[in-house]
Amino acid sequence: MPEIDDLIEPLIAFRRDLHAHPELGFAEHRTAGRIAAALEDLGIEVHTGIGGTGVVGVLKAGGSDRRVGLRADMDALPIHEQTGLPYQSRHTGAFHGCGHDGHVSMLLGAARHLARTRRFDGTIHFIFQPAEEGQGGARAMVQDGLFQRFPCDRVFALHNWPDLPAGTAATRPGPIMAAADKFEIRLEGRGGHAALPHQTPDAILAASDLVGQLNTIIARRIPPMANAVLSVTQINGGHAHNVLPATVTVVGTVRSFDPAVQDRIEAALRQVAEGVAIASGARVTVTYDRYYPATINDADAAAEALAVAKSVCPQAILAPEPAFTSEDFAFMLQACKGAYLWLGQGREGGSAPLHHPQYDFNDDIMATGIRLHVALAERLLSA
Repeated sequence: MPEIDDLIEPLIAFRRDLHAHPELGFAEHRTAGRIAAALEDLGIEVHTGIGGTGVVGVLKAGGSDRRVGLRADMDALPIHEQTGLPYQSRHTGAFHGCGHDGHVSMLLGAARHLARTRRFDGTIHFIFQPAEEGQGGARAMVQDGLFQRFPCDRVFALHNWPDLPAGTAATRPGPIMAAADKFEIRLEGRGGHAALPHQTPDAILAASDLVGQLNTIIARRIPPMANAVLSVTQINGGHAHNVLPATVTVVGTVRSFDPAVQDRIEAALRQVAEGVAIASGARVTVTYDRYYPATINDADAAAEALAVAKSVCPQAILAPEPAFTSEDFAFMLQACKGAYLWLGQGREGGSAPLHHPQYDFNDDIMATGIRLHVALAERLLSA
């Protein structure tokens, strides 16, 4: 597709403008406005305000009733950027540290090319999704009638992947990204003087015991062939060297791929917390939030995506295993058959990982991402 090459320079400028003006989940007003304006300039039918700040562009050609969806996420992360780039974030505490600025730009490039060539027969829905970073923007769009208003036979999304060489595409049937759960365990004693520990349940000691026991759940309560991770990420409590705090909280995450394993981990976590409470005399409250399900690719859609990727990418591979990171495109895949792909953006000499303060999207993969979007639409809607 040599005619794509003339799109790249203006799209890089567009991407870097988004990078300099990042917006957090459900606050992507400038971003959504720029996307809507770009689609309108192409003569594409535009719908805004879907699931909050979501945007959908509709492009039709021919008379077929076949329909395909292509999705890009558009929110930034609450991280302070440390790249020193000329187009570095102008907003303290907001940063495109996951490449969503690149995802938006690649999908807009595909929209421009498809609107110009129209070598397909059916309807393409360009889905620009808010609030992927932990806030469930995909769920909000689905609940707002995304697939009732814009039905799709297949829906696809791609995400840049620093661990793969630039331009290499990868996907797999079945699980590709993990379910993400968050837990918060609150341990309550009465508090008191550190010199008189016998007068109050020691919430810090109970929390220490709890952390050790939580880290045995995967090893001793889950079948060895199951894939799961439990990590404690916060312990909060206390304010003075000579005071036993009344309350300590233990916070963490669980990642898994099988709902049965997910159930088993949650049940074990609650049992462990109750046991520590009984042993220590502290009161315990467990809050367990399953905020993202596992991202499960439809087998046929994944096979179609891999075949398309082999035709336009420098390399396309079957991913040998899923990742333990999570993705709220999972909600769209629960509502519509489709597949999620990784597009390598690794640079020679190494690349900063996703969510790192020195991360930046690799503009060298822009053309490959556009070609992949275009080829997916044209194959699924072949004339």
